Amino acid sequence: MKKKLRLIGAVAAAMCILWSCEKDDEDKAVDNDAPVIDLGADAFPVQCSTLKRGETFTFKTKFNDNVELGTYSIDIHHNFDHHSHSTEFEECDLQPKKVPVKPFLFIKSYDIPSGQKTYEAVQQIEVPADIDPGDYHFMISVSDHVGWNTIKGLSIQIVE
Repeated sequence: MKKKLRLIGAVAAAMCILWSCEKDDEDKAVDNDAPVIDLGADAFPVQCSTLKRGETFTFKTKFNDNVELGTYSIDIHHNFDHHSHSTEFEECDLQPKKVPVKPFLFIKSYDIPSGQKTYEAVQQIEVPADIDPGDYHFMISVSDHVGWNTIKGLSIQIVE
């Protein structure tokens, strides 16, 4: 009889442990999806946008994730050699290739407040007046709280 009671007790304990583990897993959202960069109607810049030297522009876009966003970054660098990593299908008219003298380089990361599934990023960015005008890439990257990442590469021009 003692063996049966021990066996029943062991089975009951195992069931409680399994049941509590399953409940914990159900309470936690699994994040297997990369975040989304939404270049909708209000976004700027978009593919083939033009910026002016010596002026400030407003970067604006929306990010979405199924669980929680983490950080985003902006990278603006010259494309005077016509290299490619654009993720947009629309081709932009490029200026002739040239050697950079004083190209614009902007690389900055921003934290997204914790707990956000949707976030509208708005940043003021100044384009120095004394940089080389021409073809540039505007790279947008967003990561979620577990490290999934999405990148959008836009071709833009900086003009006089």
